[in-house]
Amino acid sequence: MHFMLRDSWHCQFLEQDPKTSAGKPLTLAAPEKIIELARRGGAEMKLEDLQAIEYGIQMGRGSVWLNLTEDQYRKLKKIR
Repeated sequence: MHFMLRDSWHCQFLEQDPKTSAGKPLTLAAPEKIIELARRGGAEMKLEDLQAIEYGIQMGRGSVWLNLTEDQYRKLKKIR
């Protein structure tokens, strides 16, 4: 998942090849939602991972690898 701050936070889901879109982009109002989305998406949340996400939020852009279940992936693809 790639995230970027414009007027609000835009999250784009990508396939493993980081070029192909995997689902409909999301728009989030608060940066805390990015962390919540990463947790729910099965991202590693060790201290260094959380610090990397927070650094991306401070910079206004970043990315995180999600480990979606098959059900989560199916739902993500269906939203398109």
